[in-house]
Amino acid sequence: MQNRNIFFILIIIIFFAAGFFLIKNNFSKNLEINEIQYVKIAGVTLKINLALTPEAQEQGLSGRKELKEDESMLFVFNHTGKYSFWMKDMNFPIDIIWIGEDFRVVYIKENALPTSYPETYSPDGTSKYVLEVFSSFSGKNNLKVGDKVEFLSS
Repeated sequence: MQNRNIFFILIIIIFFAAGFFLIKNNFSKNLEINEIQYVKIAGVTLKINLALTPEAQEQGLSGRKELKEDESMLFVFNHTGKYSFWMKDMNFPIDIIWIGEDFRVVYIKENALPTSYPETYSPDGTSKYVLEVFSSFSGKNNLKVGDKVEFLSS
């Protein structure tokens, strides 16, 4: 009887420890969004500018004179959806990469040109994140739909 009680107590402790671990990890992921400084994609680590608010997302890279090869802009949306992008007031071409909530590439628009405005680009499926990088990044780094993406805080 004593061994049986110890067994149940161990099971309960393991259950609570596992629950705490899962809750802590999910909570940490939500907190880290504001702390993201880099993205690793196709084996390359890029500095990011975060676009979290609707105003920042509407502005995007519009009006900037350039985007260096080690820079990018990450759009983070509150929920998954089918997000369209345009090249309004852009001064240089870019690659636009849609990323699912599972952190995998779902669609790539290579070499979106400033002269394409008012055309919009959107994936067939849904995404939660969109990454804008310098034009030719995707081809140069052999990026493909399904590739894994990592967000890094430092």
